[in-house]
Amino acid sequence: LDAAWDAAREAAAGGVYGPVRQFRFGGAQVGPSGIDLLLGDADACCWAAAVDAIRPLTQPEGLSLLLRLLGLIDAIARWAAPLCRFARDGAELHPMLLEAAALTPLTPEGRLAENSLRAHLAVLPQARPSGGAPARDRKPCASSTPPLSC
Repeated sequence: LDAAWDAAREAAAGGVYGPVRQFRFGGAQVGPSGIDLLLGDADACCWAAAVDAIRPLTQPEGLSLLLRLLGLIDAIARWAAPLCRFARDGAELHPMLLEAAALTPLTPEGRLAENSLRAHLAVLPQARPSGGAPARDRKPCASSTPPLSC
């Protein structure tokens, strides 16, 4: 997941945008109609292209990696931002956030299981405001790239 995060940041900084992608999930866990996932958002297409370059999305490992990356971005947008430091030159993540996202199971819908993700992070002291949590030494994003595109 760490490599996927880095690849997605580099792709976004380099203006690499991939094609629109569609995935169909079937099987007993998702029901008879299945679940369709359409990646049409420019950032999501960029991240998918970056992941595809390091782990093919045609393989379960690559698709799992992409879903975890998208789930991580979703968690940051909804509630995990205090575990990140956002600056004009990039975003730094608390190392436990990446580890927790890598260890958290995916739901049948392909999302990170939020309760499990939160449980992995429960060992941390109360989340501090953005910039207060320890962060990994990360390469900065291009300054013109919005933080969540990194």
